[in-house]
Amino acid sequence: MGLYELLRPAKKVPTTWWSSDDPMSTRPRLSTMTILVIGLWIFGTGDAIIIAAGIGNAPWTVLAEGIAVNIDWSIGQTTFLVSVLVLLLWIPLKEKPGVGTILNAILIAAAIEYMGGVLPTPEKFEYQILQVIIGSIFVGIGSGMYLTANLGPGPRDGWMTGLQRVSGIPIGRVRGSIEIGVLILGWLMGGTFGVGTIIFAITIGPIVASCLNITGQVGKVES
Repeated sequence: MGLYELLRPAKKVPTTWWSSDDPMSTRPRLSTMTILVIGLWIFGTGDAIIIAAGIGNAPWTVLAEGIAVNIDWSIGQTTFLVSVLVLLLWIPLKEKPGVGTILNAILIAAAIEYMGGVLPTPEKFEYQILQVIIGSIFVGIGSGMYLTANLGPGPRDGWMTGLQRVSGIPIGRVRGSIEIGVLILGWLMGGTFGVGTIIFAITIGPIVASCLNITGQVGKVES
């Protein structure tokens, strides 16, 4: 397989040998749970890498930081708080969380909390840019792993798909509206918006799609 085929963006989440057959399973296989946990930790580490770069966070992290500034919590703590609040918004949409949904809220926040204290905070702009790119790649790798585990969407993704289902609005518009809304709210509250935010917004879609393809190839199910 050539490099182009490996990096070609996936059009959907692939099925792998570790994928759960039932997203609502409460007793998934050990292999599925292992991939899920590792993927979520890598995702959270990617977020922490971008935060440490100091030139702009991902939209939801801008919101978490904005809240943190106002209530004197850490970004890791407010990331968990935001996840809980978003999960409450699932209730009127009649969405049901899976094991992956709950672990998403816990582990990504924990990774941000822990890794934020050990990551470098570069002062040179070119190193900051590089760190944002590395962080975005980590988020993509983590996404590829936890999404293929198929144990329920993250709190934010579930809210997005639930809104799309009840409103009938195209998913792209729903996602775009949510991302822009939380970004503006977070920025107004004191969260960091900058060139890093723009880099993440532009690159994360293709990165996640490519990482999904790579993950699918690695975990390919033989027919």
